[in-house]
Amino acid sequence: MPEGDTVWQTARRLHEALAGKVLTRSDFRVPKYATADLTGRTVLDVTPRGKHLLTRVEGGLTLHSHLKMDGSWKIFENGRRWTGGPAHQIRVILGNADRTAVGYRLPVLDLIRTADEARAVGHLGPDLLGPDWNPELALANLLADPARPLGEALLDQRNLAGIGNIYKSELCFLLGATPWLPVGALPADRAAKLPALAKKLLEANRERPVRSTTGRRGQDLFVYGRAPRPCLRCHTSVRVADQGDGSRERPTYWCPNCQTGPAPSAARPRAAQRRTTN
Repeated sequence: MPEGDTVWQTARRLHEALAGKVLTRSDFRVPKYATADLTGRTVLDVTPRGKHLLTRVEGGLTLHSHLKMDGSWKIFENGRRWTGGPAHQIRVILGNADRTAVGYRLPVLDLIRTADEARAVGHLGPDLLGPDWNPELALANLLADPARPLGEALLDQRNLAGIGNIYKSELCFLLGATPWLPVGALPADRAAKLPALAKKLLEANRERPVRSTTGRRGQDLFVYGRAPRPCLRCHTSVRVADQGDGSRERPTYWCPNCQTGPAPSAARPRAAQRRTTN
């Protein structure tokens, strides 16, 4: 699932291609909106909200989309061949006189009133890359369930919006805690740093084509995807196991030497699931 910085980049590309321009093509390829037509309306803006995308058009309408695991928005200059996937995977097409935005494999696609956007994204916590960012509220949300594993709490978009599985593993490493440590057991000084650290990572990467949490070229991530290679700090073999996020198990990486706290003893155990809203 794309992280908040990737969604922010997608929103910026869509905004640059569509905002301020009149739609000359509108093609919804989902049964629910088969008769919907936005042709003739001007796109006002495209705004990211956590991992959600809000494309607002004149007339008080918003196209709400979420990429989940496999979705993507591709932008093409008119006349260019589309290369985002086979035609049967296209869910929506929005075009103007210059460019066409094509939504592939979008699992969430809703056309709603702009006044009702809260129904789609109102459940989200403070957005790490948004104007509503509130570190105090984000920390309070995380600590509201002190027994919950830190990794699960970070992925719960109701606590703070924008962290995905990569940043979850990297943040836990930088905090020196395993993703299975109860969030309430995180030392107070490290807990206090968590919101600012998370924001720093996402802000540093929202303009980058390649995500990096280390600052080292060619070694972009401390632990994510590195098992069983050595930890970049202590050279202990990085480990991987599954951890639930409320919807599915996700591979979770950690260094057993640099990070303290409980961890699975076996490879990829099945963790108890909790409901998590994206």
